[in-house]
Amino acid sequence: MDLPDYYEFCCRVKIVAGHNALEKIPVLLADKGSKKPLIITDKGVVGAGLIDIVSRVLQDRLAGTLIADNVPPDSDIRIVHQLAQLYRDSGCDAIVAVGGGSVMDTAKGVNIVVSENASDLMAFSGAGALKRPLKPLIAIPTTAGTGSEVTQVAVIKDHEKHLKMAFLSYFLLPDVSVLDPRMTMTMPPFVTAMTGMDALSHAMEAYYCLQKNPLSDAHALSAVNMIYRYLPIVADNPLDPNGRLAMSVGACLAGIAFSNSMTGIVHNLGHASGSVCGVPHGQAMAILLPYGLEYNMHKCEDTIVRLLLPMAGEAVYHDTVKEQRPQKVVSLIRQLNEDLHKMTDGRHARCFGELKDREQKPTVPREALPRIARAALLDGASMYNPEDTDYDDNLMVLEAAWEGHPLDRSKVKKG
Repeated sequence: MDLPDYYEFCCRVKIVAGHNALEKIPVLLADKGSKKPLIITDKGVVGAGLIDIVSRVLQDRLAGTLIADNVPPDSDIRIVHQLAQLYRDSGCDAIVAVGGGSVMDTAKGVNIVVSENASDLMAFSGAGALKRPLKPLIAIPTTAGTGSEVTQVAVIKDHEKHLKMAFLSYFLLPDVSVLDPRMTMTMPPFVTAMTGMDALSHAMEAYYCLQKNPLSDAHALSAVNMIYRYLPIVADNPLDPNGRLAMSVGACLAGIAFSNSMTGIVHNLGHASGSVCGVPHGQAMAILLPYGLEYNMHKCEDTIVRLLLPMAGEAVYHDTVKEQRPQKVVSLIRQLNEDLHKMTDGRHARCFGELKDREQKPTVPREALPRIARAALLDGASMYNPEDTDYDDNLMVLEAAWEGHPLDRSKVKKG
């Protein structure tokens, strides 16, 4: 293995994990000197009864706790500003984020605004704008996917401008992440599938993208092993507590990995498809992951080969002809998507062409692919992809992913 000449790795999040991890929240808040936290969540989490579990834990300890449940499925800068004002008006002193990626991103955005006493979140977009620690933030994920509970990244959408803005800083890392399987058991198989594939895409892109390093590699490979093993189990049996805990830990490992090594074309095109057509992020990751592997294979084939071991084990690795091992990784991902498609009665799409909205209209019309390809040019994830990308490259990958056909690797430029 070639070691990089220089790299940085940071994960200073305290992780509390286990079947009764939630019971530690009062002590964790007390350690931060918090007496009046603001719980940020969404109506889906409330409707699933998950906030009731957290409230019971906090009962008699923090009578002044406020709950804001108006976070939308896709983070919204307007909601960030509204919740920041609620935090200030109510005299809150910490944030508890309970939810998936949108809730985590929203909570991080709120924390920027209240900690900096700012009026416009966008003044802090990009990397390096934050110069000091923020208010205490405890993250309680209700999906095993985004890894936001351990990442230094937040993505907030400006719906008026149809743009997703990224915020990057070590100060965005939550103080504590609480992983408790009770918080993910209510996810139906469809949501379990796409959030799990989101986590798998984090781990795999973290392992082959340009900022990879030995420390991120260790987290990424452990994540691949855990997610690939347990995702079909919990998709088939959502109430398996051990499987749910394993998926939460796997997603956390993947989050630590990609927060340090970053991602590439899978997330680049995934962000763009979400911005232009509203494709759920996890679903986009599931569809695009095999194409990211295929597109980059000529640049990092030896690296991709090593993913086969944590996925399939030594027996399959040794029984597979050496020259076929990289493509075996891709075929296993496609088979996993196929299995999840069956487990979810077809709701887990295998290609963009299969995605439909509630009225059964195409979520991604084929004529929208050029717009997605152009939008991807504005997304920074492409910086860390092993192979360069341009508009034509993006469109080529998107067209293959729309049809569901393997990428014609002879058309991939060899930069």
